[in-house]
Amino acid sequence: MTQVDFHYNAPDKWLYISRLLRKANAQGKRVGVWCDSSTAERLNDALWQLSATDFIGHCLASAPAEHLSRASVVLSTDWAFLRQLPGIDVVLNLTHAVPEDLINLVRLIEVVGGEEEDKSTARQRWKHYTQLGFQINRFDLTPSKPA
Repeated sequence: MTQVDFHYNAPDKWLYISRLLRKANAQGKRVGVWCDSSTAERLNDALWQLSATDFIGHCLASAPAEHLSRASVVLSTDWAFLRQLPGIDVVLNLTHAVPEDLINLVRLIEVVGGEEEDKSTARQRWKHYTQLGFQINRFDLTPSKPA
């Protein structure tokens, strides 16, 4: 069964996504990122800005097959394309849509920031995954307040 993880209340969503991708890369996981084209470009640019020690081998789905086969992270606007890529261990959903065809998907991660649209659409996805019978792991990223 698909493991669904919701990381919510991210104070800086983009910084958190970068850390999450670095962690997955360090664990040897291959991540497919489903997003719109502007998010793909933004994330692609951000990943190229990482230091040499933090660099993550990544590419856009439009890259040549040779690059796609070696990239640790693949950014795609096409859900069906991501689903057919071999060796994807984790899919990070950065859209507001519910992905289709979750059969045989090992792990799906949702990162939710503080914007109301982000929270609202995340609630809809959460409800959908619950209706499908998936167990949802919750990770509240609210910064702890000093005592």
